[in-house]
Amino acid sequence: MEIPPRSAHFRHPARAGPYFCRKTAVFGGQTLYPKRRGAHIPAMAILEIARMGAPTLREPAEPVADPTAPEIRALVADMLETMTEAGGVGLAAPQVRVPLRLVIFQLPRARVEEEAEESDDTDEELPLHVFINPVIEPLDDEQALGWEGCLSLPGMRGLVPRYTRIRYRALDLDGKPVEGEATGFHARVIQHECDHLDGFVYPMRMTDLGMLGYDSEWTRAMLEDAEAA
Repeated sequence: MEIPPRSAHFRHPARAGPYFCRKTAVFGGQTLYPKRRGAHIPAMAILEIARMGAPTLREPAEPVADPTAPEIRALVADMLETMTEAGGVGLAAPQVRVPLRLVIFQLPRARVEEEAEESDDTDEELPLHVFINPVIEPLDDEQALGWEGCLSLPGMRGLVPRYTRIRYRALDLDGKPVEGEATGFHARVIQHECDHLDGFVYPMRMTDLGMLGYDSEWTRAMLEDAEAA
């Protein structure tokens, strides 16, 4: 997930570069992702981000059999580097063409505290979260509209309804249970990323596709409205 813009000056994600070679890593009988070509390649790498329409974004992902496997830890490291390079706050394994139920996200502290009216106006990020085989459920029926972007739909954003309070449970990289509750932007990011595990991208959740568009056009419209006012 791209962080929704907070002003008229919207940030576009950097384009992730292609992966290094056609050889693939296999884990538990599943093809995961391309291996690096040689020892001169860094330990982490930028993965290609699939765009809407890619098969892994249209089909349910498979459960991770062993969260502690070295291949899973390496995948998470690559996903973190990819997410950081692209300017996102969350990334799901299907977005890097790996059909496994795994998501990562790292929230800007200012955005979380902004909703709690406790913002110290810093862009410091909260700790990285890794959810393996996550399950989420709403705590009540309350929903709210919010702007969302997605690294698989670069340069676009839309107004999406999401549950405001959810409960989640998952496994971490050590295979230990992770569970808790989330509200507001935190809950929105989790729902957005977990949607990718079930073959959903955010336009499929929208109730009004008239509120889907390019960042550049939303920026232009906001500036024109500001000038008119």
